[in-house]
Amino acid sequence: MNRSPDSNSDHDRDASEKQGQNPSENAASGGSRRSRRDRQDIDSQKEIDRLPSEAIGEDELNRPQPADEPITTVDSQDLFKLMRRSIDRLEEDNSARGDVKILSRTLRELRYAFQVFRPYRRRRKVTVFGSARTPPDHPGYQSAVDLGRRMAAHGWMIITGAGGGIMEAGHKGAGRDASMGLNIMLPFEQGANPYIDNDPKLVTMKYFFTRKLMFVKECSAVVCLPGGFGTLDEACETLTLLQTGKQTMIPLVLLDHPEGSYWSDVGDFFEKQLLGNGMISPDDRALYLVTNSVDEAVEELMAFYRVYHSMRYVRDKLVLRLRTQLSDEHIERIQDEFADILVSGQFELRGPLPEESGEKELAAYPRLVFRFNRRSLGRLRMLINDINGQPVTSPAIISSR
Repeated sequence: MNRSPDSNSDHDRDASEKQGQNPSENAASGGSRRSRRDRQDIDSQKEIDRLPSEAIGEDELNRPQPADEPITTVDSQDLFKLMRRSIDRLEEDNSARGDVKILSRTLRELRYAFQVFRPYRRRRKVTVFGSARTPPDHPGYQSAVDLGRRMAAHGWMIITGAGGGIMEAGHKGAGRDASMGLNIMLPFEQGANPYIDNDPKLVTMKYFFTRKLMFVKECSAVVCLPGGFGTLDEACETLTLLQTGKQTMIPLVLLDHPEGSYWSDVGDFFEKQLLGNGMISPDDRALYLVTNSVDEAVEELMAFYRVYHSMRYVRDKLVLRLRTQLSDEHIERIQDEFADILVSGQFELRGPLPEESGEKELAAYPRLVFRFNRRSLGRLRMLINDINGQPVTSPAIISSR
Protein backbone atom coordinates (compact mmCIF):
# COMPACT_ATOMS: atom_id res chain seq x y z
CA MET A 1 0.00 0.00 0.00
CA ASN A 2 1.22 3.51 -0.76
CA ARG A 3 1.20 5.03 2.73
CA SER A 4 1.59 8.70 3.47
CA PRO A 5 3.09 10.53 6.45
CA ASP A 6 1.14 12.33 9.14
CA SER A 7 -0.03 15.48 7.38
CA ASN A 8 -0.07 17.40 10.67
CA SER A 9 3.59 16.79 11.46
CA ASP A 10 6.02 19.70 11.27
CA HIS A 11 8.41 17.24 9.64
CA ASP A 12 6.26 16.24 6.68
CA ARG A 13 8.46 14.50 4.18
CA ASP A 14 8.52 15.45 0.55
CA ALA A 15 6.03 13.60 -1.66
CA SER A 16 8.94 11.97 -3.43
CA GLU A 17 9.97 10.20 -0.22
CA LYS A 18 6.54 8.60 0.06
CA GLN A 19 7.01 7.10 -3.38
CA GLY A 20 10.15 5.25 -2.30
CA GLN A 21 12.67 7.79 -3.57
CA ASN A 22 15.82 8.07 -1.48
CA PRO A 23 15.52 11.23 0.68
CA SER A 24 19.20 11.91 0.17
CA GLU A 25 18.44 12.75 -3.45
CA ASN A 26 17.00 16.02 -2.22
CA ALA A 27 20.59 17.09 -1.55
CA ALA A 28 21.87 16.04 -4.96
CA SER A 29 24.00 18.47 -6.90
CA GLY A 30 22.69 20.49 -9.82
CA GLY A 31 24.73 18.27 -12.14
CA SER A 32 23.08 15.14 -10.77
CA ARG A 33 19.63 16.67 -11.24
CA ARG A 34 20.48 17.60 -14.81
CA SER A 35 21.70 14.06 -15.45
CA ARG A 36 18.44 12.68 -14.10
CA ARG A 37 16.46 15.04 -16.33
CA ASP A 38 18.59 14.05 -19.32
CA ARG A 39 17.89 10.38 -18.63
CA GLN A 40 14.19 11.16 -18.36
CA ASP A 41 14.26 12.99 -21.69
CA ILE A 42 16.04 10.06 -23.35
CA ASP A 43 13.46 7.68 -21.91
CA SER A 44 10.72 10.00 -23.14
CA GLN A 45 12.10 9.92 -26.68
CA LYS A 46 12.31 6.11 -26.58
CA GLU A 47 8.69 6.10 -25.44
CA ILE A 48 7.69 8.29 -28.42
CA ASP A 49 9.60 6.17 -30.92
CA ARG A 50 7.56 3.06 -30.09
CA LEU A 51 4.12 4.72 -30.07
CA PRO A 52 1.60 4.99 -32.90
CA SER A 53 1.24 8.54 -34.22
CA GLU A 54 -2.32 8.78 -32.85
CA ALA A 55 -0.91 8.60 -29.31
CA ILE A 56 1.67 11.39 -29.71
CA GLY A 57 0.76 14.88 -28.53
CA GLU A 58 2.68 18.09 -27.95
CA ASP A 59 6.04 18.51 -26.30
CA GLU A 60 5.05 19.83 -22.90
CA LEU A 61 8.46 21.42 -22.35
CA ASN A 62 7.62 23.80 -25.22
CA ARG A 63 3.91 24.14 -24.45
CA PRO A 64 2.75 27.28 -22.66
CA GLN A 65 0.39 26.66 -19.75
CA PRO A 66 -2.31 27.75 -20.33
CA ALA A 67 -2.43 27.93 -24.13
CA ASP A 68 -2.60 31.73 -24.19
CA GLU A 69 0.66 32.18 -22.28
CA PRO A 70 3.32 33.76 -24.51
CA ILE A 71 5.59 31.38 -26.38
CA THR A 72 9.18 32.03 -25.38
CA THR A 73 12.58 30.43 -25.82
CA VAL A 74 13.89 32.21 -22.73
CA ASP A 75 14.81 29.98 -19.80
CA SER A 76 12.86 30.15 -16.54
CA GLN A 77 15.39 31.96 -14.38
CA ASP A 78 13.14 35.04 -14.26
CA LEU A 79 10.33 32.91 -12.85
CA PHE A 80 12.60 31.29 -10.26
CA LYS A 81 13.69 34.76 -9.13
CA LEU A 82 10.06 35.83 -8.88
CA MET A 83 9.20 32.75 -6.80
CA ARG A 84 12.14 33.38 -4.48
CA ARG A 85 11.04 36.99 -4.09
CA SER A 86 7.53 35.80 -3.19
CA ILE A 87 9.04 33.56 -0.51
CA ASP A 88 11.02 36.51 0.86
CA ARG A 89 7.82 38.54 1.02
CA LEU A 90 6.02 35.75 2.86
CA GLU A 91 8.73 35.95 5.49
CA GLU A 92 8.60 39.75 5.54
CA ASP A 93 4.82 39.58 5.99
CA ASN A 94 5.25 37.32 9.02
CA SER A 95 2.80 34.93 7.35
CA ALA A 96 0.95 32.44 9.51
CA ARG A 97 2.67 29.06 9.75
CA GLY A 98 -0.45 27.32 8.50
CA ASP A 99 -0.46 29.45 5.35
CA VAL A 100 3.21 28.79 4.74
CA LYS A 101 2.67 25.05 5.20
CA ILE A 102 -0.06 25.08 2.54
CA LEU A 103 2.23 26.85 0.07
CA SER A 104 5.21 24.66 0.93
CA ARG A 105 3.28 21.42 0.55
CA THR A 106 1.66 22.63 -2.67
CA LEU A 107 5.02 23.43 -4.22
CA ARG A 108 6.52 20.08 -3.18
CA GLU A 109 3.54 18.07 -4.40
CA LEU A 110 3.45 19.71 -7.80
CA ARG A 111 7.22 19.57 -8.27
CA TYR A 112 7.22 15.83 -7.67
CA ALA A 113 4.14 15.24 -9.83
CA PHE A 114 5.74 17.16 -12.70
CA GLN A 115 8.82 14.96 -12.35
CA VAL A 116 6.79 11.74 -12.43
CA PHE A 117 4.82 12.77 -15.51
CA ARG A 118 7.77 14.22 -17.42
CA PRO A 119 8.95 11.00 -19.15
CA TYR A 120 5.44 10.57 -20.60
CA ARG A 121 4.82 14.21 -21.54
CA ARG A 122 4.37 13.55 -25.28
CA ARG A 123 2.10 10.54 -24.86
CA ARG A 124 -1.62 11.24 -24.99
CA LYS A 125 -3.56 10.40 -21.85
CA VAL A 126 -7.22 10.20 -20.94
CA THR A 127 -8.29 11.05 -17.40
CA VAL A 128 -11.07 8.75 -16.18
CA PHE A 129 -13.35 9.74 -13.30
CA GLY A 130 -16.01 7.66 -11.57
CA SER A 131 -17.17 6.20 -8.28
CA ALA A 132 -14.73 4.38 -6.00
CA ARG A 133 -17.73 2.35 -4.76
CA THR A 134 -18.59 0.65 -8.06
CA PRO A 135 -18.18 -3.13 -7.51
CA PRO A 136 -16.48 -5.38 -10.07
CA ASP A 137 -19.76 -7.09 -10.98
CA HIS A 138 -21.42 -3.79 -11.92
CA PRO A 139 -21.83 -3.10 -15.67
CA GLY A 140 -20.26 0.34 -15.20
CA TYR A 141 -17.08 -1.33 -13.94
CA GLN A 142 -16.92 -3.40 -17.11
CA SER A 143 -17.46 -0.29 -19.26
CA ALA A 144 -14.45 1.32 -17.58
CA VAL A 145 -12.37 -1.84 -18.13
CA ASP A 146 -13.31 -1.83 -21.82
CA LEU A 147 -12.51 1.87 -22.14
CA GLY A 148 -9.08 1.43 -20.56
CA ARG A 149 -8.28 -1.55 -22.72
CA ARG A 150 -9.41 0.14 -25.94
CA MET A 151 -7.50 3.38 -25.31
CA ALA A 152 -4.33 1.56 -24.28
CA ALA A 153 -4.54 -0.37 -27.55
CA HIS A 154 -4.35 3.01 -29.32
CA GLY A 155 -1.19 3.84 -27.34
CA TRP A 156 -2.86 6.19 -24.86
CA MET A 157 -2.32 6.12 -21.10
CA ILE A 158 -5.08 6.11 -18.48
CA ILE A 159 -4.96 8.52 -15.54
CA THR A 160 -7.28 7.85 -12.60
CA GLY A 161 -7.48 8.72 -8.92
CA ALA A 162 -5.80 5.34 -8.24
CA GLY A 163 -8.53 4.09 -5.88
CA GLY A 164 -11.06 1.29 -6.28
CA GLY A 165 -14.24 1.04 -8.32
CA ILE A 166 -14.18 2.84 -11.68
CA MET A 167 -10.60 3.97 -11.04
CA GLU A 168 -9.47 0.40 -10.54
CA ALA A 169 -11.42 -0.73 -13.60
CA GLY A 170 -9.74 1.84 -15.86
CA HIS A 171 -6.32 0.69 -14.74
CA LYS A 172 -7.29 -2.97 -15.00
CA GLY A 173 -8.26 -2.48 -18.64
CA ALA A 174 -5.20 -0.42 -19.51
CA GLY A 175 -2.68 -2.58 -17.65
CA ARG A 176 0.09 -1.34 -15.38
CA ASP A 177 2.38 -0.07 -18.15
CA ALA A 178 -0.31 2.27 -19.53
CA SER A 179 -1.63 3.43 -16.14
CA MET A 180 -0.85 6.54 -14.13
CA GLY A 181 -2.37 7.32 -10.73
CA LEU A 182 -3.05 10.44 -8.67
CA ASN A 183 -4.06 9.18 -5.24
CA ILE A 184 -5.34 11.36 -2.40
CA MET A 185 -4.62 11.20 1.33
CA LEU A 186 -7.90 10.77 3.20
CA PRO A 187 -8.65 10.32 6.91
CA PHE A 188 -10.00 6.85 6.20
CA GLU A 189 -6.85 5.85 4.28
CA GLN A 190 -7.70 5.36 0.62
CA GLY A 191 -5.31 2.74 -0.65
CA ALA A 192 -4.17 2.46 -4.24
CA ASN A 193 -5.72 -0.25 -6.38
CA PRO A 194 -3.56 -3.33 -7.13
CA TYR A 195 -3.01 -2.31 -10.76
CA ILE A 196 -1.08 0.86 -9.81
CA ASP A 197 0.01 0.27 -6.19
CA ASN A 198 3.78 0.73 -5.67
CA ASP A 199 4.20 1.79 -9.28
CA PRO A 200 6.62 4.68 -9.95
CA LYS A 201 3.83 6.30 -12.01
CA LEU A 202 1.71 6.74 -8.86
CA VAL A 203 1.66 10.08 -7.04
CA THR A 204 -0.06 10.52 -3.67
CA MET A 205 -1.23 14.06 -2.92
CA LYS A 206 -2.54 15.83 0.16
CA TYR A 207 -4.63 18.49 -1.53
CA PHE A 208 -7.56 18.00 -3.85
CA PHE A 209 -6.75 21.21 -5.75
CA THR A 210 -3.24 20.08 -6.69
CA ARG A 211 -4.59 16.69 -7.69
CA LYS A 212 -7.34 18.28 -9.79
CA LEU A 213 -4.78 20.47 -11.53
CA MET A 214 -2.75 17.43 -12.54
CA PHE A 215 -5.83 15.56 -13.77
CA VAL A 216 -6.61 18.22 -16.38
CA LYS A 217 -3.13 19.59 -17.04
CA GLU A 218 -1.68 16.26 -18.14
CA CYS A 219 -4.51 14.83 -20.24
CA SER A 220 -5.70 15.01 -23.84
CA ALA A 221 -9.26 13.94 -22.96
CA VAL A 222 -11.59 13.36 -20.01
CA VAL A 223 -14.15 10.57 -19.57
CA CYS A 224 -16.54 10.59 -16.61
CA LEU A 225 -18.44 7.48 -15.63
CA PRO A 226 -21.17 7.58 -12.95
CA GLY A 227 -19.98 8.65 -9.52
CA GLY A 228 -20.69 10.71 -6.44
CA PHE A 229 -20.06 14.33 -5.52
CA GLY A 230 -16.43 14.13 -6.60
CA THR A 231 -17.26 12.88 -10.08
CA LEU A 232 -19.92 15.54 -10.57
CA ASP A 233 -17.43 18.12 -9.37
CA GLU A 234 -14.79 16.98 -11.86
CA ALA A 235 -17.28 16.86 -14.75
CA CYS A 236 -18.64 20.34 -14.05
CA GLU A 237 -15.20 21.81 -13.41
CA THR A 238 -13.90 20.42 -16.70
CA LEU A 239 -16.93 21.90 -18.46
CA THR A 240 -16.33 25.25 -16.78
CA LEU A 241 -12.68 25.28 -17.82
CA LEU A 242 -13.62 24.44 -21.42
CA GLN A 243 -16.48 26.95 -21.53
CA THR A 244 -14.25 29.78 -20.27
CA GLY A 245 -11.19 28.87 -22.33
CA LYS A 246 -9.05 28.19 -19.25
CA GLN A 247 -8.51 24.63 -20.48
CA THR A 248 -7.12 23.92 -23.92
CA MET A 249 -9.91 22.34 -25.95
CA ILE A 250 -10.16 18.60 -25.30
CA PRO A 251 -12.97 16.06 -25.71
CA LEU A 252 -15.16 15.41 -22.66
CA VAL A 253 -17.30 12.27 -22.62
CA LEU A 254 -19.96 11.48 -20.01
CA LEU A 255 -20.13 7.69 -20.29
CA ASP A 256 -22.69 5.34 -18.75
CA HIS A 257 -23.11 1.60 -19.08
CA PRO A 258 -25.54 0.40 -21.81
CA GLU A 259 -28.61 0.31 -19.55
CA GLY A 260 -27.73 3.28 -17.35
CA SER A 261 -29.47 6.66 -17.16
CA TYR A 262 -27.08 8.55 -14.84
CA TRP A 263 -25.64 10.97 -17.40
CA SER A 264 -28.78 11.22 -19.50
CA ASP A 265 -30.59 12.36 -16.33
CA VAL A 266 -27.83 14.91 -15.69
CA GLY A 267 -28.13 15.97 -19.32
CA ASP A 268 -31.87 16.48 -18.88
CA PHE A 269 -31.11 18.76 -15.93
CA PHE A 270 -28.61 20.72 -18.04
CA GLU A 271 -31.23 21.04 -20.78
CA LYS A 272 -34.14 22.05 -18.55
CA GLN A 273 -32.48 24.17 -15.91
CA LEU A 274 -29.27 25.54 -17.43
CA LEU A 275 -30.21 25.94 -21.07
CA GLY A 276 -33.89 26.55 -20.36
CA ASN A 277 -33.06 29.41 -18.00
CA GLY A 278 -30.42 30.94 -20.22
CA MET A 279 -27.49 29.98 -17.98
CA ILE A 280 -25.63 28.29 -20.85
CA SER A 281 -25.88 28.74 -24.59
CA PRO A 282 -27.01 26.05 -27.06
CA ASP A 283 -23.48 25.92 -28.46
CA ASP A 284 -22.08 24.93 -25.06
CA ARG A 285 -23.62 21.50 -25.60
CA ALA A 286 -20.91 20.88 -28.22
CA LEU A 287 -18.35 20.79 -25.38
CA TYR A 288 -19.39 17.31 -24.22
CA LEU A 289 -20.91 14.04 -25.33
CA VAL A 290 -23.37 11.94 -23.33
CA THR A 291 -23.33 8.29 -24.37
CA ASN A 292 -23.96 4.75 -23.15
CA SER A 293 -21.52 3.25 -25.64
CA VAL A 294 -17.81 2.60 -25.11
CA ASP A 295 -17.49 2.42 -28.91
CA GLU A 296 -18.87 5.95 -29.23
CA ALA A 297 -16.69 7.20 -26.38
CA VAL A 298 -13.52 5.86 -28.02
CA GLU A 299 -14.56 7.24 -31.41
CA GLU A 300 -15.17 10.66 -29.85
CA LEU A 301 -11.67 10.76 -28.39
CA MET A 302 -9.88 9.45 -31.44
CA ALA A 303 -11.86 11.53 -33.94
CA PHE A 304 -11.02 14.74 -32.08
CA TYR A 305 -7.34 14.32 -33.04
CA ARG A 306 -7.95 12.87 -36.51
CA VAL A 307 -7.01 16.11 -38.31
CA TYR A 308 -6.77 18.63 -35.47
CA HIS A 309 -3.59 18.20 -33.43
CA SER A 310 -3.26 21.08 -30.96
CA MET A 311 -3.81 24.80 -30.45
CA ARG A 312 -1.73 27.77 -29.42
CA TYR A 313 -2.33 31.48 -29.00
CA VAL A 314 0.34 33.69 -30.56
CA ARG A 315 -0.32 37.28 -29.53
CA ASP A 316 -3.88 38.03 -30.70
CA LYS A 317 -4.12 35.01 -33.01
CA LEU A 318 -5.31 31.49 -32.33
CA VAL A 319 -3.28 28.84 -34.17
CA LEU A 320 -4.78 25.42 -34.81
CA ARG A 321 -2.17 22.84 -35.81
CA LEU A 322 -3.51 20.30 -38.31
CA ARG A 323 -2.26 16.86 -39.29
CA THR A 324 -3.35 17.25 -42.92
CA GLN A 325 -3.99 20.07 -45.35
CA LEU A 326 -7.53 21.38 -45.80
CA SER A 327 -8.92 21.80 -49.29
CA ASP A 328 -9.68 25.24 -50.75
CA GLU A 329 -13.38 24.32 -50.74
CA HIS A 330 -13.22 23.39 -47.07
CA ILE A 331 -11.54 26.68 -46.17
CA GLU A 332 -14.17 28.62 -48.11
CA ARG A 333 -16.93 26.85 -46.19
CA ILE A 334 -15.22 27.61 -42.89
CA GLN A 335 -14.96 31.28 -43.89
CA ASP A 336 -18.74 31.37 -44.37
CA GLU A 337 -19.94 29.17 -41.51
CA PHE A 338 -17.64 30.35 -38.72
CA ALA A 339 -17.22 34.06 -39.46
CA ASP A 340 -19.16 34.75 -36.25
CA ILE A 341 -16.24 33.71 -34.04
CA LEU A 342 -13.78 36.16 -35.63
CA VAL A 343 -12.86 39.51 -34.14
CA SER A 344 -11.59 40.67 -37.51
CA GLY A 345 -10.04 39.35 -40.68
CA GLN A 346 -10.44 35.83 -42.04
CA PHE A 347 -9.21 32.30 -41.49
CA GLU A 348 -5.73 31.87 -42.93
CA LEU A 349 -4.16 28.54 -43.86
CA ARG A 350 -0.38 28.81 -43.54
CA GLY A 351 2.78 27.27 -42.14
CA PRO A 352 4.09 27.66 -38.58
CA LEU A 353 4.54 31.12 -37.11
CA PRO A 354 8.08 32.13 -36.11
CA GLU A 355 7.07 31.99 -32.45
CA GLU A 356 6.39 28.24 -32.82
CA SER A 357 9.97 27.41 -33.77
CA GLY A 358 10.54 25.55 -30.49
CA GLU A 359 8.31 22.65 -31.56
CA LYS A 360 10.29 21.36 -34.50
CA GLU A 361 8.38 18.08 -34.64
CA LEU A 362 5.28 20.06 -35.65
CA ALA A 363 7.01 22.23 -38.26
CA ALA A 364 5.50 20.33 -41.20
CA TYR A 365 1.92 20.66 -39.93
CA PRO A 366 -0.29 23.24 -41.65
CA ARG A 367 -1.89 25.89 -39.46
CA LEU A 368 -5.33 27.48 -39.43
CA VAL A 369 -4.73 30.96 -38.02
CA PHE A 370 -7.41 33.49 -37.04
CA ARG A 371 -8.36 36.19 -34.54
CA PHE A 372 -10.73 34.34 -32.23
CA ASN A 373 -13.17 36.30 -30.09
CA ARG A 374 -12.20 34.21 -27.02
CA ARG A 375 -15.88 33.86 -26.04
CA SER A 376 -17.47 31.34 -28.38
CA LEU A 377 -15.80 28.20 -27.06
CA GLY A 378 -18.72 25.95 -28.01
CA ARG A 379 -18.45 27.25 -31.56
CA LEU A 380 -14.69 26.68 -31.47
CA ARG A 381 -15.34 23.04 -30.62
CA MET A 382 -17.78 22.91 -33.54
CA LEU A 383 -15.05 24.31 -35.81
CA ILE A 384 -12.69 21.54 -34.67
CA ASN A 385 -15.43 19.01 -35.39
CA ASP A 386 -15.79 20.47 -38.87
CA ILE A 387 -12.04 20.28 -39.46
CA ASN A 388 -12.19 16.62 -38.42
CA GLY A 389 -15.04 15.95 -40.83
CA GLN A 390 -17.70 15.62 -38.12
CA PRO A 391 -21.15 17.26 -37.83
CA VAL A 392 -21.03 20.86 -36.60
CA THR A 393 -24.57 21.27 -35.30
CA SER A 394 -25.10 21.53 -31.53
CA PRO A 395 -25.72 17.94 -30.38
CA ALA A 396 -28.89 17.12 -28.52
CA ILE A 397 -28.40 15.90 -24.97
CA ILE A 398 -29.33 12.27 -25.34
CA SER A 399 -28.19 8.99 -23.86
CA SER A 400 -26.36 7.93 -27.01
CA ARG A 401 -25.28 9.74 -30.15
